[in-house]
Amino acid sequence: MLSLTASDNPATSSAGAVIQPAWVRLLHWINAAAVVMMIMSGWQVYNASPLFGFSFPRSITLGGWLGGALQWHFAAMWLLMVNGAIYLVLGVASGRFRRKLLPITASGVLSDAKLALTGQLSHADLTRYNYVQRLLYAGIIAVGIVIVLSGLSIWKPVQLQWLTAAFGGYDTARYVHFAAMAAICGFLVIHVVLALLVPKSLRAMIIGR
Repeated sequence: MLSLTASDNPATSSAGAVIQPAWVRLLHWINAAAVVMMIMSGWQVYNASPLFGFSFPRSITLGGWLGGALQWHFAAMWLLMVNGAIYLVLGVASGRFRRKLLPITASGVLSDAKLALTGQLSHADLTRYNYVQRLLYAGIIAVGIVIVLSGLSIWKPVQLQWLTAAFGGYDTARYVHFAAMAAICGFLVIHVVLALLVPKSLRAMIIGR
């Protein structure tokens, strides 16, 4: 049975507590590396057959050419799928997702969003996520599942034709995959900005406290 960490116990104050358990920190940074590799290599794959009237600058892509980009993309894909699956299982089994991400209410999100936009949202207690954080983190988990499934439907459209069909066909799956990638990029920008604005949250993800 997975034991609770100090940060997962509501009765424990945040002072001196382990905010982010070791398994969360490890899986978080592996996920971060895998996502960055997938995005950069994915941009190179996209450039080989653009969906829109633009291409990504070569300087921010990974792989050098289509074949190299695909190798990077598949390697990062397996890393993300395995690491992400472990994260999901441990998050559910330990009860962390339930404690950290629930409940999510429209009134709570609107209230905390207003406080955040006016600079009044408190970050004193890092053991608890505000409603905006809960929505963003729950949302990015859902987007992560969508991008993996749409990616599989693009990779194996014949073998997984039922999955490709569920996305409305191969071409539509590509648009879904791109939209999910854009959502992840948007999340990363917000995530990094907030980490810089609240540096103690970044410290907690590095050393735990």
